[in-house]
Amino acid sequence: MTGKQKKYLRALAHSLKPLVNLGKHGLTPETKFEIESQLVDHELIKCKVLESCPLSKKKCVEEISAMVGVEVVQVIGKTIVLFCPHPEDPKIKLSVK
Repeated sequence: MTGKQKKYLRALAHSLKPLVNLGKHGLTPETKFEIESQLVDHELIKCKVLESCPLSKKKCVEEISAMVGVEVVQVIGKTIVLFCPHPEDPKIKLSVK
């Protein structure tokens, strides 16, 4: 993903509220499923790493970026912006250049 594409996605994500909170159970299979289902619905989401999360935000980013097709756009504070285009009908169009 190019810098311009990430900049465009960051601008789109600015007004979004976090849809997934990573709490005291960390990044469980259920949480990963929730992230994937939200990405299918919205393509661009924010996740919040709460104080009670046993994993550091860096570890959360590593595990999320290992998920197939998920792109970490930005990490700011305890908020992670994620992007995954819809497999059949992408709503967010990224320029090729």
